Amino acid sequence: MCHENKLPLIGEKAPCFKAETTQGPISFPEDFKGKWVIFFSHPADFTPVCTTEFMTFAHMQPEFEKLNCKLLGLSIDSTYSHIAWLRTIKEKIEYNGMKGIEVTFPVISDLTMEVSKAFGMLQPAASTTQAVRAVFIIDPEAVVRAILYYPLSNGRNMEEVKRLLVAMQMSDQHKVATPANWQPGNEVIVPPPGSCGTASERVAKPGADARVLDWFMTLKKCPK
Repeated sequence: MCHENKLPLIGEKAPCFKAETTQGPISFPEDFKGKWVIFFSHPADFTPVCTTEFMTFAHMQPEFEKLNCKLLGLSIDSTYSHIAWLRTIKEKIEYNGMKGIEVTFPVISDLTMEVSKAFGMLQPAASTTQAVRAVFIIDPEAVVRAILYYPLSNGRNMEEVKRLLVAMQMSDQHKVATPANWQPGNEVIVPPPGSCGTASERVAKPGADARVLDWFMTLKKCPK
């Protein structure tokens, strides 16, 4: 059993687990092989902030699917509670122009708290029985690439989660970095040169699509 404050760090393999979900049993990471995963926890079913988050994630699910990314939720509630709550969302809740929203991604039932503890989703100073709003972005090799934590009282920005996913995919594919407030289509950053010679060459011959601000700071057009 992992200590409840322990969490996997960026660059580490995500913990393996088996769990019951609203879509049947799953085995992680085997069932998500070759996919990015956004694994997120919520404090409890039938709570208003969580309801808005689930509706927003479900509404955006096709956008994440296009990015080869699966959504996976968790709370310390039973599968029966999850199902009842998700049915209520679909049948009764209208929020921010969304209505009749069906949540089809798996939601883990973590009554034993084993998965929550393995991912450091339980933080005793906040609550000993509810998972905080954690987000783990996990790559197709089951490596943790980003971690976001929010308090119980405040909902997450799903557009930011998607933006970060796109930025990491851009960095992986094209070996570039992304600047502050980067959005798809904006300029990207060329990694700094590793020697005096390459630094001088960078300034002298920046390349047709590059914009050199200084030897360590080169921007270029966003790759397609």
